Parts: sequence; C-alpha cells; structure tokens
Amino acid sequence: MSLAPSLATYRSWLASRADKQKAQHMTDNLPHPDLPEAPIFPTSADPLRGGEARPEGGMRPRYRVIIDNDFSGDPDDLFQLAHHVLSPSVEIPFVIGSHLSPGDYSDPSDRQADNAAEIARSLLELLNSTIPVFAGSNIGLRGPAEPIASAAAEAIVREALRDDTELPLFVALGAGMTDLASAVLMEPRIAERIKAAVWIGGPEHEGLGLEFPIEGSVEYNLNIDIPAAQAVFNDSAIPIWQVPRNTYRQAIVSFAELDARVRPHGPLGWRLADSIATLHAFTQSHGLLLGETYGLGDQPLVLLTALHTAHQPDTASSPFVVRPTPRLTAQGWYEERPDGRPMRVYTGIDTRLMFEDMFLKIAAFANR
Repeated sequence: MSLAPSLATYRSWLASRADKQKAQHMTDNLPHPDLPEAPIFPTSADPLRGGEARPEGGMRPRYRVIIDNDFSGDPDDLFQLAHHVLSPSVEIPFVIGSHLSPGDYSDPSDRQADNAAEIARSLLELLNSTIPVFAGSNIGLRGPAEPIASAAAEAIVREALRDDTELPLFVALGAGMTDLASAVLMEPRIAERIKAAVWIGGPEHEGLGLEFPIEGSVEYNLNIDIPAAQAVFNDSAIPIWQVPRNTYRQAIVSFAELDARVRPHGPLGWRLADSIATLHAFTQSHGLLLGETYGLGDQPLVLLTALHTAHQPDTASSPFVVRPTPRLTAQGWYEERPDGRPMRVYTGIDTRLMFEDMFLKIAAFANR
C-alpha cells in the first residue's frame, strides 16, 4: 500500500492551511490575500544549522549523514561542509576530521586528523552550529584487517547501531576511508545499517568516462589509505556509491563565480572564497598556475545525499551505472570480481543543481 497522501488529502490540507492563514490575517486586522503569503514548504531553521527553532511544518530531514573529510587539506571540503550543514533535508549527527597522506604538502604534521577537526569546528562556529566533531585516526591502517580505534570510528559504530530512528544513514567520505574501515572491522553488523558509503575517490573504471591525463597515477583520496579502501571494498558488505576521479573532476567553478556569488555573503562567504584565493596565491608564488577555475570535488557528497528527487527519492539527475564491486589491489587499481556486491559508479553529476543550491543557501544564510 502506498504511504503517499492522495491528491484529495493534499488539496484538503492545502485548503485548511490557507483558511488558517486567512483567519490569522483577519485577527491581525490585515487584508487577507487570495493565496497564502507563506511558502507551502517554509525554509526550516535548526539549532544545529545556525537558526531558530524549526517552525511547525518546516522541512524535516530524510536522511542522516555522517561527514568525514580531511579539512586540513584541499579547501573544497569547507564548501562541502557548509553546504551540507545548510541543507535541511539531512540530519548530521557528527563530523569527522580525518588524515591526509603522510607528509602531504597541505599539512605535513603528524596530527592531521586533529588539525582537520579543529578546522571543521572553526567553520561550524561561523555557521552557528553545535554539531559535534570527532578527530579520526592520525595514521592509516597497517593492513586491511587491522582496525585503529578512534573516537570517530567508535562514533560511527554507535550511530549505525541506533534503534531510536528510522532515518537511513549515509557516510559521506571526501578523503580516505580509515575510520569507516576501522568501524566495520570492529563491528561488521554496521554494514547492513548503512544505506551507502558515498565516496569521492578511486581511479577511473575502464570504459566509463574520460581517462585521467596522467597514466599510472594513483588517485589522491585512495592513496591516503589504500588498506582502508581495501577493507571496505574487498571485505565488507557496506554498499558503495562511488564518485571516481574522472567524475568528481567535473565539479568546477570559476574564480569569477566565487567572487560574485560566494565572497560577498558575510563571514561565511568570505571565509570560503578566501580559502581558494589564498591557495591560488600560494601555488602561483611557487610557479604553479591554476588558471581561472578550481575544482570543488567534494561537493557531490551534498548532491548525492541531500538533493534527491521529491518522489521516489534518488539521485535522478546524476547518471550512474551499477556494477559488481571490484577488488582493490595494494597498488591502487581494480580487479574485476563478477560476484561482487552491486555498487553505484557515478559517471556524471548535476552541476547546475549542485552549485546553484550551494550559492543560494550561502546567500540566504548571510541574510538571516
């Protein structure tokens, strides 16, 4: 039996809502309009997202999303975090700051995950958000069967095993898979409690999209922790929605867009735009010219978890193929596995929806 309300029920509810609003106008001695002034689905506000209490009838979350990213690295993850927090259709139980590859130029320290967590907290302050942040492991797995205990991995286990909510759970990964791998190695039952691990990472699949221009290059996020990715791909039952390198490279914005549509919008807009401008100036001073664009490659994490279709919710505007999950080798490449569990490989992303939604939410937040 369908749980969707009938058209008659919807029309009755709409008429009742309009009558209630007209009555309120009359009480206030205001001329009541022919149509409700307030939107049918008002924009929600949430204490976790920097607003006032959620009004009755405001948008309620469809999903839970755990955000896991290397915030001390490439600043695209700051845009992803801000966009996710400003998206009312998802509930974010916590954020994880994760590590980079050892010696990464962005953060060559031995406390990359701790630094990432601190950066995430500072951005959440700009968003007036109290979402908890956990630091993940500062190092990768020694092998695909050797978990590393961390506050982040333990939090993933607790969240996945919750029995007080029916909201499906996504884990949105914009870097390596260390803490998710550790969590599923410590408690394999969580695999059946996760709707999907949405991962920005991994090399191209043969025959799907453009090849990477540098042959033989191990994909950046996979290289952060290959054993962890092996644990998730090869040995777990976690469903995977993968955005491989040739797909996330489609998430491009121009510096002109950032200056016109992000920078003017309050402290948050300035912080986000300046993170890219600072990187641009640094790389140019070292002889690397970035040109007029920058890739916000982590942004599909928002598109694929928050911006689903209204009916039969899914990522309908972003094409994907379903194929058996391959094995990942220690060298960072795929081995075909015809009996692997089904996984989604995204071949395209709806950049119009993704970026327009981001720009408008950043502007709306500045005007609250």
